[in-house]
Amino acid sequence: MITRLLLCFVALGLAACGEQKSTAEQAVEQQSFKWKMVTTWPKNFPGLGTIPEDFAKNVEQMSGGRLSISVYGAGEMVPALQTFDAVKSGAAQIGHGAAYYWKGKIPAAPLFTTIPFGMNAQETNAWFYHGGGLQLWQKLYEPFGLVPYPGGNTGVQMAGWFQKEINSLDDIKGLKMRMPGLAGEVIADLGGIPVQLPGGELYSAMQSGAIDAADWVGPYNDLAFGLYKTAPYYYVTGWQEPGAALEFIINQQALSSLPEDLKKIVEIAIEAANANMLALYTAKNNQALQSLKEKGVQIRKFPTEVIEALKASSQKVVKQLVASDPQAQEIFSSYASFLQQAAEYHELTELDYYKNRRGLNWQDSATATE
Repeated sequence: MITRLLLCFVALGLAACGEQKSTAEQAVEQQSFKWKMVTTWPKNFPGLGTIPEDFAKNVEQMSGGRLSISVYGAGEMVPALQTFDAVKSGAAQIGHGAAYYWKGKIPAAPLFTTIPFGMNAQETNAWFYHGGGLQLWQKLYEPFGLVPYPGGNTGVQMAGWFQKEINSLDDIKGLKMRMPGLAGEVIADLGGIPVQLPGGELYSAMQSGAIDAADWVGPYNDLAFGLYKTAPYYYVTGWQEPGAALEFIINQQALSSLPEDLKKIVEIAIEAANANMLALYTAKNNQALQSLKEKGVQIRKFPTEVIEALKASSQKVVKQLVASDPQAQEIFSSYASFLQQAAEYHELTELDYYKNRRGLNWQDSATATE
């Protein structure tokens, strides 16, 4: 009888604890959260700036208003290139930018934005979500109290705007060019002078002559910034950024404070933003390129000599990084292995398909009459 009574008391005690835990959980689940997001882009700038705004709206709507996010463009709360520090300190709970801007803090960070002549957007996303890339990225940022996620991709970019034609390697020597990340080191290796500038400062820097050339994104964003007014030559293709991945970075403590359902809402909204950005740029870039051509912009391609030199220098720069940084070595080992597999498959599929499709005008079929 005594044993039965003890068991009953224990059971009642556990039930009471369970009710208390459930009540506590319910209290957290009903709590509202207000976050601040800082970005490296001008407020509501096409694509780069509007995708974070859409993300914030989606989170608020899916959470029924329990998590609201106020978005601040570059310079509104902190300067463009202080996004990392603002989220790390907790001044903002989330940020949107690109990992290669933090090269001075984390030497291996640029590997998570892009590598010259590396993976395109499709391959990069596959590596993040199904090749271990995201886990390596989050491991790299963990000591800083930050959790990174893929935050969009603009696809293969343009090689940039130039105030003079590039006819040989000699034309790169002494060239002052806005070029971030590993590609900036490549330009330096070939005798150029890489300059780190946020997008909002490019127009004035080009117009004043502070720089001679500028890499930004592609026609959609370059048209919006009016860069065609600063230089006549527009070079293809973006050897430096074949698939530049952007990032959402979240303060670890802020993320941990959310109940599980809100964490999942944030995660799903990030995945939607990541996919939507690539679709947006695929739709808008060609339209913008036609507008640029109408404005007299001259499209140019680099000579073979320059491309081959860029390739050789890119490999040299990556080798130096990997040799000097154990974290970069671990990350690039995964990256290179995944790229090798993806490239072999895409040579047989994507590349061959593009070649076979060339010359077929589907618009003729769309306007044909019986």
